[in-house]
Amino acid sequence: MEGYILDWANLLLRWVHVITAIAWIGSSFYFVWLDNSLTRPDDPDLQEKGVGGELWAVHGGGFYNPQKYLSAPKTLPENLHWFYWESYSTWMTGFGLLVVLYLFNASTFLIDKNVMDMSPGAAIGFALSYLGVGWLVYDCICRVFGKSDRTVGILVAIYVALAAFVACHVFSGRAAFLLTGAMIATIMSANVLVWIIPGQRKVVAALRAGEVDPVHGKNAKQRSVHNTYFTLPVLFAMLSNHYSMTYSYKYNWAVLVLVMLAGVLIRQFFILKHKGKINIAWPAAGVAVLAVVAVMIAPVP
Repeated sequence: MEGYILDWANLLLRWVHVITAIAWIGSSFYFVWLDNSLTRPDDPDLQEKGVGGELWAVHGGGFYNPQKYLSAPKTLPENLHWFYWESYSTWMTGFGLLVVLYLFNASTFLIDKNVMDMSPGAAIGFALSYLGVGWLVYDCICRVFGKSDRTVGILVAIYVALAAFVACHVFSGRAAFLLTGAMIATIMSANVLVWIIPGQRKVVAALRAGEVDPVHGKNAKQRSVHNTYFTLPVLFAMLSNHYSMTYSYKYNWAVLVLVMLAGVLIRQFFILKHKGKINIAWPAAGVAVLAVVAVMIAPVP
């Protein structure tokens, strides 16, 4: 009966997790596209109101005209829509899945004695620490080197690669891939909880008080951009458990790092495309990286 109950918990959590993840990724991708697709309005009245960019779109038989203000409208509306429950719900259901499937079955799914022989309790402790340390290191990098996006990007990439290497030498290959994705997803959701939403609330409070403090909005925007680059690597890590050819390879950490890199390269193409800058070098590089991985893990005749 216990196994039957856990199966139902797995089913319902996975279902809700996918639904909320679609909502989170969909809204995130939409706003990145929207920001990169806005054009300066020609209407003098809109310019006078402080509108810095607008877009006309048609969908579902209706016309839409979203506008973005350079700072804020002269009078802030009381009813502002906030995008954060999608993020929190995705993380909570994902963590629930991790508990039900992996932590409750640590001996089966977390531990591979050929990789590291440890007790279920130790494996659970390492797994939870792996998630927490990932956020702490990433946040420290952003706090110390946040003025340079390039430096932050390089250091975060190095850390993720090292974390993937460590995970693949502590946990089973399947668990290592999933935990690395969960670590990045934890960073993404923590960005929303700790930086993006609090930053936006501070901006709104300052504007209502007649003050202007752009630093909070800038920090929130930086973390939001990081999240959009994390998305495709996380999706691969979460789907990888269906493809044992990736996580069972001898150098599985390299496979994980390379495929995540391909995801970042492909995402970069779409971000630039939204800005009207089509450069096929980015997706070509992503496909080339995937081709290298395919050759690496190909079965030996």
